[in-house]
Amino acid sequence: MSDRQSDFSNFPSYVAPRRSLFSARKFALMASVVAGLGVAAYGLGAPQGDFLTTSAHAQVNKDVRQVQQPVGFADIVERVKPSVISVRVKINEKQVSSDSTDSDNPFPPGSPMERFFRRFGGPDGFPGGRGPRGGRGGVVTGQGSGFFISADGYAVTNNHVVDGADTVEVTTDDGKTYNAKVIGTDQRTDVALIKVEGRSDFPFAKLSDGQPRIGDWVLAVGNPFGLGGTVTAGIVSARGRDIGNGPYDDFIQIDAPVNKGNSGGPAFDTQGEVMGVNTAIYSPSGGSVGIAFSIPASTVKTVIAQLKDKGTVSRGWIGVQIQPVTPEIADSLGLKKTEGALVAEPQANGPAAKAGVESGDVITRVNDQPVKDARELARTIGGMAPGATIKLVVFHKGQDKILSLTLGELPNAKAAKVDLGSDDDGGKATKGTSVPNLGLTLAPASSVAGAGKEGVVVTNVDQSGVSAERGLKEGDVILEVAGKLVGTPNEVRDALTAARADNKNSVLVRVRTGDSSRFVAVPVGKG
Repeated sequence: MSDRQSDFSNFPSYVAPRRSLFSARKFALMASVVAGLGVAAYGLGAPQGDFLTTSAHAQVNKDVRQVQQPVGFADIVERVKPSVISVRVKINEKQVSSDSTDSDNPFPPGSPMERFFRRFGGPDGFPGGRGPRGGRGGVVTGQGSGFFISADGYAVTNNHVVDGADTVEVTTDDGKTYNAKVIGTDQRTDVALIKVEGRSDFPFAKLSDGQPRIGDWVLAVGNPFGLGGTVTAGIVSARGRDIGNGPYDDFIQIDAPVNKGNSGGPAFDTQGEVMGVNTAIYSPSGGSVGIAFSIPASTVKTVIAQLKDKGTVSRGWIGVQIQPVTPEIADSLGLKKTEGALVAEPQANGPAAKAGVESGDVITRVNDQPVKDARELARTIGGMAPGATIKLVVFHKGQDKILSLTLGELPNAKAAKVDLGSDDDGGKATKGTSVPNLGLTLAPASSVAGAGKEGVVVTNVDQSGVSAERGLKEGDVILEVAGKLVGTPNEVRDALTAARADNKNSVLVRVRTGDSSRFVAVPVGKG
């Protein structure tokens, strides 16, 4: 059976159950509950018992008529459905074969995160990644959804729906098909802007200016499994979801059923405005299990404004590697709250480094707005224009410090990572010196080929020690302990001894893995 067919053979025919007559009071109350409106029933003076008199039946009918019926979504759907489109793409087979997995999915096929982070607008036949060959001409076809945002043919869909497409066709609610061109895409938020030429009277939807509340109704309209024009309903289950897609994750979680082909389709509120764009589902099976994720309308508006203007998205950049502030990190630094973004390392010659931001600083405010965590900082800075001047408040060595800097532009490419396992000795470091309090064996970086000249290299990790629990592994380079630069195992020991003398419970250890740095809070009294 194809995924375009439905099999109802396993569903039993509905038979209305036989039931005893209720009392007038019970019947009217039940009607009130079914209506879902908590409406009080009136005139419940019917006699008690298993049977009703003729006058009691008349009273029941009157009570039921007085109960307001449930409100449906038909009026909203009738208004918004014409703005929703089906999107069909054709992709050259050579381009598809060069991608072993979905280019927007960084997780290995079959892994738990791959099953969680499942895109659902891919080519026919596959819930994620590229589909089978079209059979002729070496072309793969794919399908998704979208919606018009203006009468002159601008429409929104997902980046992963149209990414790499040679041709894009859209089918409107009235069955007409048009060619579309891709105006611009943004992989970081998975938003794409396309355009249909030749008309100026397309029905379109409005992106909401407000923020949805948890528990609000939501309607998903789209093209699941190529069926087109399908409407499902649910509620907003959560907001601010981070599903591991990137630093700008801020998804709305909904439980309205969405499936493969719904990607890029709108999630409407009860005002008929788009609260979000459906982009991913949690799906161990490949189908809907009631957990879907939508890009908030506020994000979509910011992105499409730039895509329409110049075809690309420019984001502010301060040039820091950041990480969350954990309770242990907050305790080590003397912070009163586990809030802010810890700077693992400022990039050389970046805006933050030029302004005086240092490793170990915690960014707590941007332009007088508090920073809750590292991800919020990334979203805040990314939403600002390059060249803007901003004010940062950082917690530096126990005190607040105010810095002013000019935002740079977020680079599109990342530098290649250093592989410490590719040196001439097969990646094997010298034996090193044991540091029991950390559960590590260390050696000066200068004595290990490919490790650089700064810090000490981890040559062995006690898997039952505290460092292993916190993710340290062989090949990591320890640069600082408790704010002090270290170059030998003895200097690491001295820093730990000083921390214990100051009655600290833990110390911050700055670790470099490849070209990335991070802080790890390690208890000082355990080994």
